Amino acid sequence: MRLDNQLNLTASLLEIESLRYTPSGIPAINCRLEHESETQEAGQSRTVKALMKSVAFGAVAEQLARQDIGSNWNFKGFVATPRGAKHVVFHIQEFAQQ
Repeated sequence: MRLDNQLNLTASLLEIESLRYTPSGIPAINCRLEHESETQEAGQSRTVKALMKSVAFGAVAEQLARQDIGSNWNFKGFVATPRGAKHVVFHIQEFAQQ
């Protein structure tokens, strides 16, 4: 049985922390994304807003570190709950201009 954990999200970069390195030397960066859209739910139009804690590693982290706050992107990745945390974090695996 295969279970999928794939998230595609169009969002803007709300905050980007400084590029850092893991103990094994892999580039990493934390950021927060902001999403806003219109959707249908139970037959009604609804405005959806979401803030998403996010992280990227490797070349994706290095690319993300060079982007401007407020810029819009299509992000792809997966969600996971860090050890000891109660919230999910979006692990960005790729992103492209909207």
